[in-house]
Amino acid sequence: MPLKICVLQLNYCVGDIPGNAQKIIDASVAAYARGVRLVVTPELAICGYACEDLFLRASFMQACDDAVKQVAHALAGLNDLTVVVGTPRMAGDGVRTRSVAVQQRHNAALVLRGGQTIAEYAKQELPNYQVFDERRYFTPGLQTCVFDVDGLQAGLLICEDAWFDAPAQCARDAGAQVLLVLNASPFHVGKGGERERMMSQRAQAVGLPLVYAHLVGGQDEIVFEGRSFVLRSDGAVAGRAPAFRENLFDIELVYKQKTPLAHALSAQAAIEIIAVTTPAQSDDADLWDALVLGVRDYLGKNGFPGALLGLSGGIDSALVLAIAVDAIGADKVRTVMMPSPYTADISWQDAREMARRMNVRYDEISIIPEFEAFKASLANDFKGRAEDTAEENIQARIRGTLLMALSNKFGSIVLTTGNKSEMATGYCTLYGDMAGGFAVIKDLAKTTVFRLAHWRNAHDPYSTGLSPIPERIITRPPSAELKADQTDQDSLPPYDVLDAILERYMENDESIESIIAAGFDRSVVTRVTCLVKINEYKRRQAPVGIRVTHRSFGKDWRYPITNKFIA
Repeated sequence: MPLKICVLQLNYCVGDIPGNAQKIIDASVAAYARGVRLVVTPELAICGYACEDLFLRASFMQACDDAVKQVAHALAGLNDLTVVVGTPRMAGDGVRTRSVAVQQRHNAALVLRGGQTIAEYAKQELPNYQVFDERRYFTPGLQTCVFDVDGLQAGLLICEDAWFDAPAQCARDAGAQVLLVLNASPFHVGKGGERERMMSQRAQAVGLPLVYAHLVGGQDEIVFEGRSFVLRSDGAVAGRAPAFRENLFDIELVYKQKTPLAHALSAQAAIEIIAVTTPAQSDDADLWDALVLGVRDYLGKNGFPGALLGLSGGIDSALVLAIAVDAIGADKVRTVMMPSPYTADISWQDAREMARRMNVRYDEISIIPEFEAFKASLANDFKGRAEDTAEENIQARIRGTLLMALSNKFGSIVLTTGNKSEMATGYCTLYGDMAGGFAVIKDLAKTTVFRLAHWRNAHDPYSTGLSPIPERIITRPPSAELKADQTDQDSLPPYDVLDAILERYMENDESIESIIAAGFDRSVVTRVTCLVKINEYKRRQAPVGIRVTHRSFGKDWRYPITNKFIA
């Protein structure tokens, strides 16, 4: 007999525990009406992933338990429906004290049927690298969980478990005929393919089909892209859900024999898998969708009515504007051009044209009066000293103050426009261009900014006949325009050189000598790595931004500010 499974690839919100529970209930009822008899949620679906120290609050853990009971009770009348729910769970007998900080908790999956919990599994392998910090909150489980659903023996794993040999092998040895893997795996470019390759190896190693249930949505700096999938026992992809959007991903396991399967060794020959396969996207398409979803969910889940950004006529602000419009719509985005004495005419022209093409509100507020007022106030103190970065930064800070004033008055969040290359080297101004609430392209190297701008221009969903980003914005030399005839390359190496060094040093932890041995100029490498080190204090004060690489500034990068080590 066939068994229909549904993966609830939904956008669960951290802390909206009753709302997440209702999502599971509604989707399960709809799936049941389609003939589904096994529903699988992603990891920690009941509370959302990345709850951080909320896990240490007794009231939070109690709310999660109550929500699981809410799901079980609501679906109790569907006696032949089995629902696997990801949730945090107190270890042992669940007795609580005033604080749960010293008690043991599990990252768990509960199997619900007929209003009862019929089985429970606790995650065994707890990741503690990159953005993961699960050992701070959870205790590893020790037991395998295999349960029966319509004659099929299903083994449970949670995310990291499936990256190791033992948990899957133990499930197979306990009689599992299919693996159900609940996941919350943050996106970075290339991660989707990496997951499928690793799970393919796992399916082949144990000779079992594998269902990979993944969540979707943005949570602060991380994004989950969905792209749930099912693999045959030989590791081949039998079906894949779309990326970056909610989906009730239906899978049908067709038994090739009438009697229940006797043991796992027969699974390959006895189960046929039927599911829809959504083609995988290019890396740049994934990157764009991740940025758009990250902005949409950060603003939407935090209740911001719109977005506000400074539009300079440069490529960074142009790219951020295009992302914002795709995320929340042109009617919710406002741009402000704030010219200084050094703003070139083409910057005015390109900013106006960019705003026109994106159909967003565009205002111009000159900062010249404020700049002159600041210089007058500081004239005595600055007397006898040439203008330098102090005057440059005053301009950036005036702009930051104006944008934050508009944000305070109208409620829209300020999107900052700094990129990863600038954040790495400190080519940014505290309380100036760093002032804002969300750093959209914080994890994009400048060379990636250029590439993604070209990609976006080649994929215009509005069919306006015009590229969203004017070509001159992409091709003109980048400049902060804080002094006469300024370009970025006055202060930084060429971006292709800079980004290659930063990738090796910051993302891949290569030593200075190793980078030099790869052919980079010693003086340039020394200068760039020194800039990374001395600007740590700036990055600590930067707004949160979207993580799209395997190592971003934030939870992935934890270096001391006061630090004399050189390597």
